[in-house]
Amino acid sequence: MNKRWIVSDPDHLGGAPRVRDTRISVSLLLELLACGMTIPEIVQEYPSLSEEAIRGVLEELAHSDLLVTSR
Repeated sequence: MNKRWIVSDPDHLGGAPRVRDTRISVSLLLELLACGMTIPEIVQEYPSLSEEAIRGVLEELAHSDLLVTSR
């Protein structure tokens, strides 16, 4: 993973995690996917997003410490 797709700073979205180079929050992206939208549909609806960015965010989340497994 070369690029960081998830960024956060207090000047954008109140510091909420967002997709790099956009004002689209990671939580919105996840909600859209959870509602059944496909990646191409999301890209069509939000032209500032690319398939690469969406897949990059998902990969970063999959490899982050944010996901905790319980046993």
